[in-house]
Amino acid sequence: MTTRPRILRVLSLSIALAVVGCGSSISTAALSAPIRTAPGSSGSTATALASPSPADLGTIRVIKHVIVIMQENRSFDTYFGTYPGADGIPMANGAPSVCVPNPARGGCDQPFHLTADKNSGGPHSASNSTADISGGAMNGFIGQAEHAKAGCAGPFNPACAGSGTHDVMGYMDQREIPNYWTYASDFVLQDRMFEPNASWSLPSHLFMVSGWSAKCSDPSNPMSCQDSLQNPGLPTNSNPQPYAWTDLTYLLHRNSISWAYYLSNGTQPDCADDAMVCPQGKQNATVPSIWNPLPGFGDVKADGQTGNIQTVDNFLSAAKTGTLPAVSWVVPNGKVSEHPPALVSDGQSYVTSLINAVMQGPDWSSTAIFLTWDDWGGFYDHVSPPMVDQNGYGLRVPGLVISPYAKAGFIDHQTLSFDAYLKFIEDAFLGGARLDPATDGRPDSRPIVREDATQLGNLSADFDFSQAARAPVLLPVHPATDLR
Repeated sequence: MTTRPRILRVLSLSIALAVVGCGSSISTAALSAPIRTAPGSSGSTATALASPSPADLGTIRVIKHVIVIMQENRSFDTYFGTYPGADGIPMANGAPSVCVPNPARGGCDQPFHLTADKNSGGPHSASNSTADISGGAMNGFIGQAEHAKAGCAGPFNPACAGSGTHDVMGYMDQREIPNYWTYASDFVLQDRMFEPNASWSLPSHLFMVSGWSAKCSDPSNPMSCQDSLQNPGLPTNSNPQPYAWTDLTYLLHRNSISWAYYLSNGTQPDCADDAMVCPQGKQNATVPSIWNPLPGFGDVKADGQTGNIQTVDNFLSAAKTGTLPAVSWVVPNGKVSEHPPALVSDGQSYVTSLINAVMQGPDWSSTAIFLTWDDWGGFYDHVSPPMVDQNGYGLRVPGLVISPYAKAGFIDHQTLSFDAYLKFIEDAFLGGARLDPATDGRPDSRPIVREDATQLGNLSADFDFSQAARAPVLLPVHPATDLR
């Protein structure tokens, strides 16, 4: 394993304090800088678990910190469709052998090498998912992109696609995303990670923290909730906690396991010329949004845990000082999300900065990082997703495991979804307790216990808990690519 040189910027204390005073609005440039210390980094009333003890070695208990980094809108084939050994784009004589119908132009289009930093993607609502999958033929992607809504007010509307040439058949490789491919070669790549629901970002983030997406007729009654794959709704002034069912933080809080949900203010702090201070946009830790659903859960409010939803600068500080909570979720703002039209290069730099920060901190030796993308974003994938219940699974997305105990260069072919993250956290910190209405002490009306689905793999297979902790793999925050 090769340790690559660090690329870091040196900032003065005065600039760091200026960032704090500007509402913690952080740019990609800021994330590549040395990490400053801030008080109250974990924001949790519980205490993060200690470093591994000799009794923990060789077991899942060696993991004291789980970090889920959630990016946006990429299918597996878009990023890893040509990765050696993975279940990627079908090839013949070194060229793609699949072809997807192009209704507008006639004929069909093959996957092609994509070097554009700014992409368009395609519509990615529940109906688009059904059309893209097309009964298992996996051939609806171009037609859906050609019929996407135009003139949308915002770039994150799942019914819309970006302007310009359709690029849903495009794929990238190590020339465009070298850091992601390096993480895959040095740690673990999962080639059957499916979005947990066949729909867009909000349901996906709800599944990420709770194993369900629903709409509740009575916000005070968890039994009043029913499946809602497309429109679970957002909190309003009159209904600030519409999500009445139980999320994972309920079990964590009840068992004194620390957690935090970190996000970047935005939608984007668009800093020009590496400027460190930017105007703050619409996304922040106290306002529920499609990427920040936890403030809308009644149990989070009732447990007094809303302060655990914080800005990403607190994550960087916690990584530096060795005060990471046991469970962290990290979500981006628009600029660094990789959600079209955000630049791929900005997202890769942001993610690299997060991972470097953990690797340079005291908690690396007891950490598991899970990196994935929340939905397929309308981009082509050739694998038909299996059905677990009426809600999913959705299409394949990239999945990576980065840890000192991750197997090196391993490709995991198990069937997985974000439910596997819940399962791993429950096994590592809760003795295998589940978000199960029959046992969790807060019954709701979810149709199944997703973590116990028979087809769901176990993320423990990606680790060798008995091996000596592996050294960090520090990568350049701004690697050379052929993105343009």
